[in-house]
Amino acid sequence: MRLLGAVLAGGESRRFGSDKALALLDGKPLIEHAIAALATQTEAVIVVGREGGIPDRPGPGLGPLGGINAAIHEAAARGFDAVLTCGCDVPALPRGLAELLAGGGYVAEMPVIGLWPATLGDHLDRWLADDNDRSVRGWANAAGLRRMMLGAPVANLNTPDDLAAFTRGPAG
Repeated sequence: MRLLGAVLAGGESRRFGSDKALALLDGKPLIEHAIAALATQTEAVIVVGREGGIPDRPGPGLGPLGGINAAIHEAAARGFDAVLTCGCDVPALPRGLAELLAGGGYVAEMPVIGLWPATLGDHLDRWLADDNDRSVRGWANAAGLRRMMLGAPVANLNTPDDLAAFTRGPAG
């Protein structure tokens, strides 16, 4: 199976207070950590929703679904079977995540992390065109995708405090 990786980076970073994609972790922007995490499990990686990447589809303001939709369509256009997504604030992913989500599914605790078959673009276009629930979970459930629980939590650095705690590690 050919997998495209996509970092969803179109959010407003309201909880972070500044562009969290550019916040530094170990001397590198968070977005670079997310790209590297996806690169270990996919053939290529794109950035969605920010300058230099591909735009949300059909446009901005739809939350993560706009980014996922753009990524699904990009995967289909480039001949990939599916796209594995994560947010720009996810510095690491579990090993074997793509295999765990094979066939299509999302992480229950963090639904922006998901494996979306490239055949779902038209379904998501229709979903977004109608007055449907804009949550990733709502669409994924309507599309019949599996909700997966992970054994260990995935770091999601939404605030400067989250970043500081992650940097300190469990010992504090």
